[in-house]
Amino acid sequence: MQRRAFIQAGLASVTLATVPASLRASDANIALLDSELIYLSPYQSSGSLSRCQAEVWYAMLGADIFVVTASESWRVQAPLKGLVRTKLWIGDLGVWKNADYESLPSVGAEAKIETDEKVIELALQQFGYKYSREWGKWGPRFKRGLADGSRTMLRYGLSA
Repeated sequence: MQRRAFIQAGLASVTLATVPASLRASDANIALLDSELIYLSPYQSSGSLSRCQAEVWYAMLGADIFVVTASESWRVQAPLKGLVRTKLWIGDLGVWKNADYESLPSVGAEAKIETDEKVIELALQQFGYKYSREWGKWGPRFKRGLADGSRTMLRYGLSA
């Protein structure tokens, strides 16, 4: 086994061990440990899903999902307006505009803006492990953006 694969397997087992037992059995939570992408959409104040979805990279720390995105995006604006309920679909269906989300496992989550620098650093390390081939290009962009405020880290806590 290559060193990187060994480290990723170890991180996945640590992540799985910290997922509450009530969440472990679902297809969505199992898929979270393996998928490269999630699609997400916040719920509007009316209770309906936003028509805006996005496919995004994500990293996990324990049972929480972390996303780094443009600060002006609707993903950041929604929790700032108190719209924290979010639906996540787990998998890769290609271009999001053509995606059939209903075919993917899904889970509910609550969004919040992550501001703890230690947590942000740990989450960025997880991104680096997960997306190691692309991280040389995207890691510095994420870090610069978080430092200058053009990017925000969101934390999604899974709903039971």
